[in-house]
Amino acid sequence: MFDPIDWSAMFQIHTPLLEIFLRGSIMYLALFLMLRCILKRQAGGIGISDILVIVLIADAAQNGMSDDYRSIPDGIALVLTIIFWNYALDWLAFHFPMVAKLTDPAALVLIKNGRMHKANMRSELITVEELKSQLREQGVDSVAKVKTACMEADGKISVVTYESYERTAAQKRQNQKEKTSA
Repeated sequence: MFDPIDWSAMFQIHTPLLEIFLRGSIMYLALFLMLRCILKRQAGGIGISDILVIVLIADAAQNGMSDDYRSIPDGIALVLTIIFWNYALDWLAFHFPMVAKLTDPAALVLIKNGRMHKANMRSELITVEELKSQLREQGVDSVAKVKTACMEADGKISVVTYESYERTAAQKRQNQKEKTSA
């Protein structure tokens, strides 16, 4: 009923580390590009790379635990490869704007000067009701009160109302007056 545990096989590396790294790298980058090109952002959702990392780490960890890789170090090596690529892409995007343009979508204007941009909403599959719901969640009860609303790279919608815009502009003018009179 209970087979003896093969302790040496559990901790012995069965698959070459370079193969694990290459397989993990190819799968991560291929899935990242496919998801980045095919999937749309979800309003208020988490980023595609976040979902990808969670799913791949879960699968890689499962392989290490279920004997598909035959050893724990094989599974750990794959998890580390996935974490490496997630960090490497974030680091590259931070240091090189060209990489950031490839990995993170630019903010998309949904409302400008109180008017909805229907073409941009359509491209992200956002209905008028969804957009109004997002505005209400931020305490804005009318599209006409919005100077600018954009869908950010992470799927969240940022909103600047005329009221907050005017308040910020007035504060800037006040700060300028204080600097020049001092």
